[in-house]
Amino acid sequence: MKNKIRELRKSIGLRQEDIAKELGVTRQTINAIENDKYNPTLELAMKLARLLKTTVEDIFELPN
Repeated sequence: MKNKIRELRKSIGLRQEDIAKELGVTRQTINAIENDKYNPTLELAMKLARLLKTTVEDIFELPN
């Protein structure tokens, strides 16, 4: 699933480590999500959206 996490994260000056700590996951988890290697749970996706001040729909794009 394509996502905009990296660009949103960088636009507000956060590192992967910052997001991971805030959400209670590992930096590797955030890296895997950013690189489309792991689809987060709905709960984690909603927490990411809240942290990045956007909606889940604006972060993630379903494949065609």
